[in-house]
Amino acid sequence: MCDRCVSPPDAGLSRRHLFGAGAALAAAMAAPRLAAAADPAPPTVAPEAALQRLREGAARYAANAPVNRDYSAGRAARASAQYPFAAIVSCADSRVAPELIYDQGPGDLFVVRVAGNFVNPDGLASLEYGVKFLGVGLIVVLGHSGCGAIDATIKVIRDKVTLPGHLPGLIDALRPGVQAAMARHPADLLAEATAENVRHTVRVLSIAKPILAPRVAAGSLKVVGSIYDIGTGSVAMV
Repeated sequence: MCDRCVSPPDAGLSRRHLFGAGAALAAAMAAPRLAAAADPAPPTVAPEAALQRLREGAARYAANAPVNRDYSAGRAARASAQYPFAAIVSCADSRVAPELIYDQGPGDLFVVRVAGNFVNPDGLASLEYGVKFLGVGLIVVLGHSGCGAIDATIKVIRDKVTLPGHLPGLIDALRPGVQAAMARHPADLLAEATAENVRHTVRVLSIAKPILAPRVAAGSLKVVGSIYDIGTGSVAMV
């Protein structure tokens, strides 16, 4: 309780005012609970249907024939709730915009972005929220061509480059996929390391407990990987 509430009457609120404030506080605290209880369960799009919706949107974007152009449509409805049909783990690269790449409007995608499109505890918690409370049934890990974070990881491992600030922590998160790709000595190391990093993140999410793994096993959640080609605008599964 604040100092003001325990001060003498001449320095603070009267008992009547205190009772009124208490009642108002109780009502304010109860309101969100009542609203939440009254809200219907968020609609869930089946994983395969969600994936098909993304495929169709990606094809429209690559063909420069998007249908999502009126971003004001549905704005009032979105102010009260969100019902995304898929979650995207995307790189922070400014050239990669999931809503545009998949030709979806505001409220359609639940996007988690970080350089290198990996998942740390904060990102995992965000995805768990999307799956458990927003009804998301599909998670797409979206890598992209020419990824600077993957290229930097290759240089740190192969050429012993030292990076400043907090970048070494990011490199550590990307090491597993990059090292797996390097062990195969591919002709295009950057492309293979990018794809392997996506595959690694898909595996991590598929076995993440306690929320994601049981849903993946039950088939109510699907985790897949894709690569976006910045030059062509196309998206390919990996």
